[in-house]
Amino acid sequence: MEDLVRQLLVELGEDPSREGLTATPRRVAKSLKFLTSGYDADVDEVINKALFTVSYSEMVIVKDIDFFSLCEHHLLPFFGKCHVAYIPRNKVIGLSKIPGSWTSSPGGCRSRSASRARSPRRSATRSTRWAWRGHGSHAPVHVDAGRREAAILRRDQLDARAFRDRDRTRTEFLELIRRRHE
Repeated sequence: MEDLVRQLLVELGEDPSREGLTATPRRVAKSLKFLTSGYDADVDEVINKALFTVSYSEMVIVKDIDFFSLCEHHLLPFFGKCHVAYIPRNKVIGLSKIPGSWTSSPGGCRSRSASRARSPRRSATRSTRWAWRGHGSHAPVHVDAGRREAAILRRDQLDARAFRDRDRTRTEFLELIRRRHE
């Protein structure tokens, strides 16, 4: 990948051997591997058997999870925070594993990130009752001065009837993520 970055620098009219750019190919390769690390992540490995059998059916929620990935259209980063909730069905994930299992998910198009990310958690918990709300920034929007007012993006993903079709459950989720540190 470093050779590709060197070639890209040349195509951009830069000299990759210039003092400030000599380490750039290594740094870019490292950052791209980090930003796309979820493509190779195994959610079962991230969860690391922190899955517990319980008779609990109340909403489990984790707020303010940092997320990041690359926009598949521009290969520029998007990042922000998301809030995840699910209603268990005989199994719960250890709370400390939810952020890691979520942020290790592949990115791509912002709109598809949530739907790609939630499917392994469905199978792990045997629950199809997941909700996700994310808000963040998309670098191409910040770069384009004509669209700065759209810099903060929000995306909701509500699974199953539990969140999508039940006003009370959906409202509870949205109210809980609005509240600060209770």
